Parts: sequence; C-alpha cells; structure tokens
Amino acid sequence: MTSSAPINLDAALASFEDLWSPRIVTRINDYDVRIAKVQGEFVWHTHDDTDEFFLVLDGELTISLPDSSVALRRGDVFVVPRGTQHRPSSAEGASILMFEPTGTVNTGDHDGDTPAHIASTTGQAL
Repeated sequence: MTSSAPINLDAALASFEDLWSPRIVTRINDYDVRIAKVQGEFVWHTHDDTDEFFLVLDGELTISLPDSSVALRRGDVFVVPRGTQHRPSSAEGASILMFEPTGTVNTGDHDGDTPAHIASTTGQAL
C-alpha cells in the first residue's frame, strides 16, 4: 500500500463521494492514514485499544464527548483518548484525515443499528 510517489490529498478526496466511508491513503508502520468526507452525525462509539487522531482538511467537524464537545476547523488537530466515547459530526460537511492502527473498525464498539449513510469498515483502498 505504501507508494514511492507523492499522494495529492485533494485528488484523493475528489476520487470518491461516499460519506463516512474512509479511504486508506497510505500506511506508516502499523497505522493507516485514512481520509473521509463527512456530513451529518456519526454513531457514538469507543475505541478501547487506541487513541483516534483527527485532522480537519476542509470544513468544520464537531466531536461530541460525554460531557463536552470540541469544534474543529480547517487545520485543527484533535486526539480522542483511547476508551473515550465520542461522536463526530459535521452540519455543513467536512473532509478529514485520521491515523488509526491497521484493521481498526471506524465504528469501534458500536453495536446498535448503524444508519444507512455510515459504512462500518476498516477502510477501503483509494
């Protein structure tokens, strides 16, 4: 999956339309570098074994936590600590980049119904 050629994130984001369906841009060590287009609300979930890194590439992303929320704009980075319940959302839409261990399911421990606009996945190749 690792490429010797540069990867343009704008071109990578333009290559798909699906929301909440991360694409694996590359891998570094045992981590996926994933990008996604998001709009609306994701599901409440937890990743018990890993922190989750978010970088907003475009738009605005809100990460709801049990007792607060964090508003992120283009260029902002936020890490959700492992074991912390959270729900990302974006009213107007956003493009994000995430670092997650290879094989991590984006919906974490969520075991209820998953809305049709959300793909429960370990990421898809570009």
